[in-house]
Amino acid sequence: MASLRDLGLSEYEARAYRALLNTGPTTAKELSRASDVPMGRIYDVLNSIEQYNLVRTQTASRPKKYVAVEPSTALDRLLDDKKRELAEKADQYESIVDDLSDELDAADPVEEQFWTAAVGPEETIDLLMERLAAADRHIVMVAADPVPERDAQTVGDNVLAKLEDALDRGVSVDLLMTRRLVDALSKNVGERYRTTLQARDDFDVRTSAEVTGSFNLIDDTEVCIQVPNPLSSGDAFGMIDLKDPEFAANVHDEFAPRWDDAEPLTF
Repeated sequence: MASLRDLGLSEYEARAYRALLNTGPTTAKELSRASDVPMGRIYDVLNSIEQYNLVRTQTASRPKKYVAVEPSTALDRLLDDKKRELAEKADQYESIVDDLSDELDAADPVEEQFWTAAVGPEETIDLLMERLAAADRHIVMVAADPVPERDAQTVGDNVLAKLEDALDRGVSVDLLMTRRLVDALSKNVGERYRTTLQARDDFDVRTSAEVTGSFNLIDDTEVCIQVPNPLSSGDAFGMIDLKDPEFAANVHDEFAPRWDDAEPLTF
């Protein structure tokens, strides 16, 4: 069950606040008895929940009396405190990531073959996103119908976000698609392309009816080939990621004439 401790209060602070809701205006001594908070701790506890703005005090009275802030207001204040705390944590983590990004530079790529694979639609998309994020110079993306229509819009938005990140770090992108896939993408993708990406010299999109499969060529050394599910039309069965400069060069040689014959994307 949810408790005030989930929002940051200690056991004694939660007891004191709950007791105040029942007692109404009361002294510290009376609250100690009502809440089972030891008298030796009650003033520290009251000072703490006062800092949370969960109680109000009547300082003119002798002894001083305390009253609980209404639960709806108190909970909103605790929630705001947690949100601020999380935002500060997020900023700290982002700063740590920035520092580590400079420190943990990857070694120079080894010029030898290496391959890995992902099986299943979600795993396939995860691998694709990972490899797009790893590109340093150039991305060639050839896309037929890589996902079921029910998922095309979500995946399209996510892929576009990764491609925009790549462009921002100086990676050029050539994207070859079927017209059917263009029509299946979300309005957000189309609007983003028309308003921002279409004018960029480092982002080129063309369409071709000859595209029957999906693959990605990363930095002219790595090929991600999508494997369709033979038992479910439109589903991705998996993806093979092969790092081999010679094979990548052969793939690019096959791609180049189809790219030259393709039509620039228009809406």
